[in-house]
Amino acid sequence: MELDNYTLEELLQAAIKSEIDANKVYAELAGRVKNFVLKDRLNFLSDEELKHKKVLESIYKKNFPGVEITLPEESPVPLPKVNIEDENLELRELFFQAMEAEKAAYNFYLGFSIMYQDDKEMKNIFVYLSSMEMNHYNILKTERDSIDMFEEYGIEWPFIHLGP
Repeated sequence: MELDNYTLEELLQAAIKSEIDANKVYAELAGRVKNFVLKDRLNFLSDEELKHKKVLESIYKKNFPGVEITLPEESPVPLPKVNIEDENLELRELFFQAMEAEKAAYNFYLGFSIMYQDDKEMKNIFVYLSSMEMNHYNILKTERDSIDMFEEYGIEWPFIHLGP
């Protein structure tokens, strides 16, 4: 993802906002499903996004000491959104949208790592964040595949899928 058109502050604000938004999406989805395994995975993802937010906030404070973090209403960086407000969307479609958002986050953090070629510690943090986003993508893909195989997976079958 090309990030040269944005300031470091804009990028960090967009990243923090993105993690907050992802946390809300996964928490909302966890509240909608009855399958306890799926609920647990979604709560895990929600918690992971909060951890990423904390990492990003510490990077922001390091780069902008004494400056309060002000999040934009809309991210200046074009990142996919998950349409959680539409309660008529099937769980499968919501997972697809979340997968696209995780893939974009992966590319976003990889782009960030390129900006820090001369700072090994920062580069490694962003490479790590990008790999975590790809792990989230893979978790969502596994669960979406289960939804495809078992039509009522997210609704009623609490013991059907106990694998990774």
